[in-house]
Amino acid sequence: MTIHKEGTASIVIAAIIVAVASLIANYFLMPRFGYIYLAILFILIVLFLFIVSFFRIPQRQFSSGDNKIIAPADGKLVVIEEMVDDEYFKGTRLQLSIFMSPANVHVNRYPISGKVIYNQYHKGKYLVAWNPKSSTENERQSVVIQNNKGKILVKQIAGALAKRICNYAKVNEEVKQNNELGFIKFGSRVDVLLPIGTDIKVQLNQKIVGGVTVLATW
Repeated sequence: MTIHKEGTASIVIAAIIVAVASLIANYFLMPRFGYIYLAILFILIVLFLFIVSFFRIPQRQFSSGDNKIIAPADGKLVVIEEMVDDEYFKGTRLQLSIFMSPANVHVNRYPISGKVIYNQYHKGKYLVAWNPKSSTENERQSVVIQNNKGKILVKQIAGALAKRICNYAKVNEEVKQNNELGFIKFGSRVDVLLPIGTDIKVQLNQKIVGGVTVLATW
């Protein structure tokens, strides 16, 4: 397991806060209230380890294939439905939504290989990520990848806790399936818009593993 580059600043800041807080607690509580100091120290260490784990990149055996659409994110599949996309396709698409809790791995990956033909950032609200309106009203970044099979839109959506979307896609860039598309900090959601008729291979409420779970085939 490695730590993602997006976590460097957050981890350093967290380490400084933990160190300062523990020194202050030690000064005021030791030795008279040692048990309180130890409890505070334990909580601080747990919080620090949680922040470190948030930026983890676990070792995985990725799924791949030209006919496969691979999950771009970890989480729980909360939506499988037809919807009308007014942003890019201007028509009906099949939407799959993956809710990412703070405990999930938050790296986002390309579901297919192809060419990036659209990349657009949208300002918005910070509704909870499982709210259906978050797909169209929250801060978000939409990326469309095209290959000889068709076009797919991947939408990174900020949630109530996610205040920063990191996106590495560049228009006209050739990208490879499972390479990093971006990162979302502290809880979020990723929508995938597929052509109608795509053969879905997952079920509602299924646990999804980014880069591993096959969402659909075409």
